[in-house]
Amino acid sequence: MIASLPHGCFIAGIGAYVPSRVLTNAELEKLVDTSDDWITSRTGIKERRMAADDEFTSDLAAKAATAALADAGIAAAEVDLIIVATITPDMPFPATACLVQQKIGATRAAAFDLEAACTGFIYALEVARQFIHSGTYQTVLIIGAEKLSSIIDWEDRNTCVLFGDGAGAAVLRRCPVGRGVRAVRLGSDGTKADILSMPGGGSRCPATEQSVKSRAHYLRMEGKEVFKSAVGAMCTAAREVMAIAQVEMSGIRCVIPHQANRRIIDAVGERLGVAPDQVFVNLHKYGNTSAASVAVALQEAVSSGRVQRGDLVLIVAFGAGLTWGAAVLEW
Repeated sequence: MIASLPHGCFIAGIGAYVPSRVLTNAELEKLVDTSDDWITSRTGIKERRMAADDEFTSDLAAKAATAALADAGIAAAEVDLIIVATITPDMPFPATACLVQQKIGATRAAAFDLEAACTGFIYALEVARQFIHSGTYQTVLIIGAEKLSSIIDWEDRNTCVLFGDGAGAAVLRRCPVGRGVRAVRLGSDGTKADILSMPGGGSRCPATEQSVKSRAHYLRMEGKEVFKSAVGAMCTAAREVMAIAQVEMSGIRCVIPHQANRRIIDAVGERLGVAPDQVFVNLHKYGNTSAASVAVALQEAVSSGRVQRGDLVLIVAFGAGLTWGAAVLEW
């Protein structure tokens, strides 16, 4: 099927941005009943980044996008389409992608948001790939960006220790079929939508005095259920996408999993037979940045030399929805 498509695509440039403010585990000890040992042993997280009060998702996204465009060596005016994956948009509408378009000066680009939680960047990658495959667009800018600090319940020690703010972006451009993005696999299971959600703010539970008092506008998570679902879904997605790409794990230079929890990463790696030196982890520095997670990690893997031209990379993620996805990239 892939060979019959008229155009392939590759990542021509990648960029990331994380806010300057660092929130350490020691600082969290002063906010909730927790400790550095408790957080580290259960999650692997040591610190995370927090956006400033006047810094919003579109600001994070625009900075990551600017870096990606510079890495690709193209002007914003060359971008045909902008896709922003986020669960923390600046506002319900207009789309955060439209705000990013204005901030970076991508005057000729179409723009829309996509919501697939922590799998958002991989979903955006596949949507962009299809636009390029069809010949509709030649250059697509995809961004995973989150200001999760705006929806975290700082009284809930089980969730507030996990999340951070940040953004990652990639510029996708046309290339011969068989290069670049080799394969993508997406999935979802709406029967488990309630184990990771934010109940308030939509048409089902609009903002009211009662909804605010009940803390409905904060993220809620059933940790044990999420763990079980995440490990299984990520392993399945990884195996399926490698089969589509006709590659074995031994041929993958770098595995970049969603940076949610070190225990999840280790469990996925063990089930897939991944060698420790194949896995890239930056969870300890940033925590879970949702849609930004794999994009920020990919940028760091490339900039640090862990991923070099010609390497095969497996990215895999899992998020609320439930959603999951994986992709095999030839760098």
